[in-house]
Amino acid sequence: MRPSFLQTRGALAGALVALGLLSGCGDSLTPETVDLAGLADRTLTYALNDVDAYERLDAPGAHRFTVTFSLAGGDRCTDLRAGTTATLNGVSMRLEPGGVDGTAGRDLCLPTRAYYDFDPSVWAEQAQGDLRVVLQDPTHSVALTLRGGKAKRTFQYEGAGTADRLMRGQTYSFGWRPDGEVPESVGVTLLREDGLATATVPATLSEGSVSFTILANTPVSTYLLTLSGATRGVVSECSGVARCEGAIIHSEERVVGVQ
Repeated sequence: MRPSFLQTRGALAGALVALGLLSGCGDSLTPETVDLAGLADRTLTYALNDVDAYERLDAPGAHRFTVTFSLAGGDRCTDLRAGTTATLNGVSMRLEPGGVDGTAGRDLCLPTRAYYDFDPSVWAEQAQGDLRVVLQDPTHSVALTLRGGKAKRTFQYEGAGTADRLMRGQTYSFGWRPDGEVPESVGVTLLREDGLATATVPATLSEGSVSFTILANTPVSTYLLTLSGATRGVVSECSGVARCEGAIIHSEERVVGVQ
């Protein structure tokens, strides 16, 4: 029987925040339509979201690359005038102009953003490469290149035995892939089958490998093991905006038996 882990976990929700899906601001907003040149003083934030969930394989945004312009600030809320195109490595992205949205009962200022949902199985088969985003209209162009950004992230088991059977008191390591890219932060959690609480497992990071020890008092059971990590990546091109920043976010869930 397939194990059941019904609790809503934080990895996907946190990633959606990073993608800019939950942005908003004040109640008294002044709408303003701008050309792409009107966003030249903004920060462009990128987020590569690569979430391999056990139960929600096709959750919206789970495998998505997004670029989001910062908000104007104050009571100004800008939306992008029609006529702008956005591409990722020459392929069209979905462009959302942003602006005032009052459907939630109060005015929210949605950011201008563009995103592309990638097929993780395709990226896993393809060679690692750069990601280049280009937005342009008759007034201006914006470009961002993330060196080596196009790659499927995984945690590869390093050690003897199999990764789905963990022994209490033993230490285990998983290496971040692709090679040459090192996460700047990592996390490990365990959720017991039919359990309600996720336990954080202390972990260490060394040269791209995350290591953790299964505590001796961990109950024998089936668990959902979640490995997560993030890195800023390498921006080799940023033009047409004030600055570019962001993160590559990966998490994966594995069913394991603790004995």
